[in-house]
Amino acid sequence: MAIAWTPNLSIGVENIDNQHKIWFEKANALFEAGREKKAREYIKTMLDFLDDYTKQHFRDEEAYMQKINYPGLDAQKRAHANFVSELAKLKSEYEKSGGNILVILNANKMVVDWLTNHITSMDKKIGEYVRTNK
Repeated sequence: MAIAWTPNLSIGVENIDNQHKIWFEKANALFEAGREKKAREYIKTMLDFLDDYTKQHFRDEEAYMQKINYPGLDAQKRAHANFVSELAKLKSEYEKSGGNILVILNANKMVVDWLTNHITSMDKKIGEYVRTNK
């Protein structure tokens, strides 16, 4: 379930767009690691990175929304908290399964679906808000 960053996923806020691009790169690397049956430790490292990076990205994004008085901040916080919870469940499933490839594929699908759906349905509104309130 590899996916590439495309310009239509840009929200128009450079820092957030750059973080989204890194997220795509890491999600794709996770998919490749699973597809190529890389060592369990590598995949665990990648999952840990995604978990840490996700939390940092959400903190940065929420701080930016706070700074600009973005009216959708609470909805974003709820969506972010839900994603962090789902990612934690997947990490736990992966560890319990002993590195099951299906869990990795599901994790990748979840991340890719989140990225594309969340960016297009919620994050794009941040960019629109910034452009209309300059």
